[in-house]
Amino acid sequence: MNFDLSEEQRLLADSLAKWAARSYAFERRRVISESPEGRSAEVWAELAELGLHGLPFAEADGGFGGGPVEIMIAMEAIGRALVTEPWATGVVLCGAVLRHGASEAQRGELVPQIAAGDLVLAPAYAEVQSRWTLSDVATRATPTAEGWRLDGTKTLVVHGASADRFVVSARTAGERSSPSGIGLFLVDRTAPGVSVTDRPTHDGGRAAEVRLDGVVVTAEAVIGDPAGGLPVLERAVDEAIAAIAAEAVGAMDAALRLTVDYLKTRVQFDRPIGSFQALQHRAADMFVAVEQARSMALWATMAVGEDDDAVRRRAMSAAKVQISKSARFVGQQAIQLHGGIGMTWEYAVGHLFKRLTMIDKQFGDLDHHLDRLAAGDGLTEAA
Repeated sequence: MNFDLSEEQRLLADSLAKWAARSYAFERRRVISESPEGRSAEVWAELAELGLHGLPFAEADGGFGGGPVEIMIAMEAIGRALVTEPWATGVVLCGAVLRHGASEAQRGELVPQIAAGDLVLAPAYAEVQSRWTLSDVATRATPTAEGWRLDGTKTLVVHGASADRFVVSARTAGERSSPSGIGLFLVDRTAPGVSVTDRPTHDGGRAAEVRLDGVVVTAEAVIGDPAGGLPVLERAVDEAIAAIAAEAVGAMDAALRLTVDYLKTRVQFDRPIGSFQALQHRAADMFVAVEQARSMALWATMAVGEDDDAVRRRAMSAAKVQISKSARFVGQQAIQLHGGIGMTWEYAVGHLFKRLTMIDKQFGDLDHHLDRLAAGDGLTEAA
């Protein structure tokens, strides 16, 4: 199999690397993450100018016709630069919901706005009791003369306070944990009955609790089948897992490079500490962990287009397990090899480790995905 990037893909990677070096240095990132919003409308517009927001969408819908590999390239760059913008959730995840579930008319209306950077979506599917079970939905959608009435509370909505609209999962029928009877609805953040409580996250971003009290939406706000939204959401989350796996590889690669540079420049006993064999071995182990994660992220990227749900989910869980293991190891080694400076707020390594820690928890942690693999057939299908 040929893993070489095409010329267009190399140009994409190069343009994102140049943008990060020119416009998203660590100091600017620190200012943005410490702001009340935890993100920047100016940076979002810059990413739109680079064509990033239209990347996952077909040209017929107003996008740029990119695929999983292009998303992987973009997410690696986002991980290296520690970009706080909600691209993985707002463009990749919500974009996948639109691509797989929305009508042609909905895509025609929404995709050009997303591509231009004029519309920011946020997925609102998690609830306090649901943990990582997408089918555990207590939020209710009741049919009305106007369309639907939504009641419930969503939690951990990434950058929910600065989103324009939410993609909300709500139960239209069945018991709380039933896989059927779940619909997906577009809800304006400023709609009557919507209240948003914003909080900072461990990695410098923001997340919100979104309360829906008698929020009325029209029938046009429903994405696809109002009782069959779960398969669409599950596929979108799988695509988001592949995306954050690539982001983690970018963050681990940045941590490794910073650590190796530090070993070359930090002098102790009149010589660079990188000359000590024990520290060279630890840096080599970090490199191996990064490459193991890169291989699994590539596998997840290749599996995104798999129509067999079981095969696709198996690949995502396997990738998430290795990503989590590598992220913890690389982050810990980077901190330890840097010593005290690695824990300072003014240095990037600690922030990279924080983001890697959050990626481990996002869309299911290591134990969750190990359990999912064990409950199935592991990495191979049963004979």
